[in-house]
Amino acid sequence: MNISEFAREAGVSVSAVSRYFNNGYLSEDKKQKIKEALERTGYTPSYSARAVRSKVTKLIGVILPKLSSESISRVTEGISQVLGAEGFELLLVNTANDYNREISSLELFRQNRVDGVIFLASVFTDLHRSLLSKMRIPVIIVGQELKGYNCVCHNDEGAAYSMTKLMLSKGAKRPAFIGANPDDKAAGMDRRNGFDRAVKEAGLTVDPKFCEIAKFSMESGYEKAKRLFSYKQKPDCVFCATDNIAAGAMLYLREQSIRVPEDVMIGGVGDSRFDKVLYVSLSSAHLHYKTAGIEGAKMLLSEMKNSSEVHRILQLEYEIIERGSTDRQP
Repeated sequence: MNISEFAREAGVSVSAVSRYFNNGYLSEDKKQKIKEALERTGYTPSYSARAVRSKVTKLIGVILPKLSSESISRVTEGISQVLGAEGFELLLVNTANDYNREISSLELFRQNRVDGVIFLASVFTDLHRSLLSKMRIPVIIVGQELKGYNCVCHNDEGAAYSMTKLMLSKGAKRPAFIGANPDDKAAGMDRRNGFDRAVKEAGLTVDPKFCEIAKFSMESGYEKAKRLFSYKQKPDCVFCATDNIAAGAMLYLREQSIRVPEDVMIGGVGDSRFDKVLYVSLSSAHLHYKTAGIEGAKMLLSEMKNSSEVHRILQLEYEIIERGSTDRQP
């Protein structure tokens, strides 16, 4: 039933129905007719039609790289906490780390009315930048830093630096690295830079064969550890770009009876819930993922109320949580 059909059923004009649902002036007689018709028909007005008139949808698009990630779920929880309290609904899109799906999702939200977008990006191509420049609604980027846009990011380089430095301070001399896609500025490039800086400050060099790039999974961490420890000379500490990668590496080490931390220390990033229950608890850099979601949502609300030409980049700090995987006396 559309609004015209409902108006005929109620015995009033279409404009009277519109005023009723938009809290406009209406006589008591017409209000009563509309109420009675609502009870008879169960009619509800078209949300999309009201949104076009008011230019507000109360919908926020959220583009996620994956749904199964604990870190992403913590970010999403923070976003939902803030926006839900303000009466917004979230439209979640899972891109499964597919750059093409990120592009299509941005295009989807550009062409269909949402009040704003929160984008948890992995990489930025020229196509990403081109499409972002055409967005006419506020876009907040969470987890990455992109010049010219409002961003909430983490000190990924500092986290990797401190985690690596912790292991080197305990006597490690043969550091190894299992990283992420270097096109991913945060998890890939910045964490590699932090690792390299700590190694350089310690007066060490890294054997090129001790550097591997993994996917964001335990399975990939397992396979990359298998390669690292296939050589005659073996690492005595391994920095892993994520806790999932580190957990996979530790599984391989356990199967090979390589002791953690006695033979090799392991450190990760993310401070996942499972870190405490691994066969040796994992030392990790805690990143404030839920806070990132909260701050990203607040930034979006601010931009929706008062759009500014000045773009903000909020970088959140980290905490090193030391557990059994680095518990070695120097």
